[in-house]
Amino acid sequence: MTIKAKQDVSLAVVRRLPRYYRFLTSLRNSGINRISSLEIARRMGLTASQIRQDLNCFGGFGQQGYGYNVEQLKREIEKILFLQERLPAILIGVGNLGRALVGYLSNEAQGIALIGLFDQNPKGIAEINPEIKVMNINELETFCHEHSPKLAIICIPENNVQTMAEKLVEFGVTGFWNFSHVDLRLDEPVTVENVHLGDSLMTLGFQMHTKHINSE
Repeated sequence: MTIKAKQDVSLAVVRRLPRYYRFLTSLRNSGINRISSLEIARRMGLTASQIRQDLNCFGGFGQQGYGYNVEQLKREIEKILFLQERLPAILIGVGNLGRALVGYLSNEAQGIALIGLFDQNPKGIAEINPEIKVMNINELETFCHEHSPKLAIICIPENNVQTMAEKLVEFGVTGFWNFSHVDLRLDEPVTVENVHLGDSLMTLGFQMHTKHINSE
């Protein structure tokens, strides 16, 4: 399979690919072997045209009169998302959120290999993953030079985030999954995904309240 250059594919399309992957995984687990773009659209709340356009960015994969082979399309999206590549990752800030993310990354996440955990006070943290000990933040530079992590998951207070991220770039980190309360701003070619759980909750609250008001 030949994947088009990244600049040819919009971020909006890329953000829909994990949805397709989850959907196809659910279909496969339910014993469904093939599906049409119309049926995908109906179940996912998209349009058949949108689905075909998205998949055509990477080669199409459908057959006229047949639709999509569920397992084959799932495997193709898995390749597109590089889910078997397993980026070496470290997590910084092993508080409540950090511990929850360790559980997710250790058991469910694909495309990521968690290799290091760091905190300012590792002695006060109970063992989370028996295969990965929590190290002092002072050991970060040496660890990065020895193990070359490419992704950093950030769960530390916002006043320390930018400085920490800039140091990690110097240590060779090229991607950030940022759960602090401030957006990281780093120069290319570093990639940043800023995650704000509160934004999602406020959006949900707005929708619920407006539906209630409109129903009165």
